Amino acid sequence: MTVESLNKQRVLHLLDAFARGDIEAALSCCTDDVDFLTHAPIDVLPHMGPRHGKAELRELWQTVWSRYQDIRYKAPQIVADGDDVATYLHGYFTKRSSGRIVQFDMAVFYTFRNGQVAQIREIIDSYDLVQQVLEREIGPLIAGAGVDEG
Repeated sequence: MTVESLNKQRVLHLLDAFARGDIEAALSCCTDDVDFLTHAPIDVLPHMGPRHGKAELRELWQTVWSRYQDIRYKAPQIVADGDDVATYLHGYFTKRSSGRIVQFDMAVFYTFRNGQVAQIREIIDSYDLVQQVLEREIGPLIAGAGVDEG
């Protein structure tokens, strides 16, 4: 088995653990100093700010699970090059407050060190995600703010 195929399996194991709510199993896939960063608007989603280490990542994942249930994902693309793994994911999170399903796409990049995830970088379609989380169109809000047209 190549390091690439092994690292792909490791990512899928982490994702499966997270999706079933087993945060400790997901964290066991990570280094103690795991570094997490997502490109999302933290003024709307403050829990999505940068996280360093397992304790901070645990706090983030616990916050997500406190707000959502029945978390599912599809990974139509997963590519590995040595200790780097790139995934294209479709996420489906059911809001606890309303039962509505939030659907979003994201690219997630993992870097491994000694067989564990040392770095996670997420890029999310945050415009669409914010609209779903807030359950309202945000285009009129942005247009009404006098966005510079030049």
